[in-house]
Amino acid sequence: MKMGKADDRMERKTVEKYRRMHMKSLCLKLSSIIPKEHKTTSKDVPTQNDNLDEATSYIEKLKERIENLKQRRLAWAMTETNGVTVRFQLPILEVRQRDMDLEILLISRASKRFMFHEVINVLEEEGADVVNASFSTVGDKIFHTIHSKAFSARIGLEASRVYERLKDLVR
Repeated sequence: MKMGKADDRMERKTVEKYRRMHMKSLCLKLSSIIPKEHKTTSKDVPTQNDNLDEATSYIEKLKERIENLKQRRLAWAMTETNGVTVRFQLPILEVRQRDMDLEILLISRASKRFMFHEVINVLEEEGADVVNASFSTVGDKIFHTIHSKAFSARIGLEASRVYERLKDLVR
């Protein structure tokens, strides 16, 4: 038996009514899982648009937090020696001074690029000539070693100043 146009319209209205009720239910459910401290609307009864805006904002904040945590995790490295696991944060920077010489050891991730020539520039600006520079890559870590000597015995080198400038450069 065929349905008439009136029956057809009535069925569409009923389907649409249930669709709207279902959407409202889902929006309320979504709103209920957003923590109160992340709610931004001051209305007693927020609209569905308010709920969706809050949910979107909260999800964006969660994404940022996840990305931040991923970056922090990547900043740490682990190594195992004789069954002992050691965690250390990269980059590692050491500046050792011996008389007029400076030895710089820098360990960084291969994914964390920095301009090696900038390290050389800092040394030259601080009064040092680079005598020797080398690097090696092991896994996802790059080990840099730089040996430098002061231009002049009278001027000398200040290891702490070089360390601070390099620390700002490689982080």
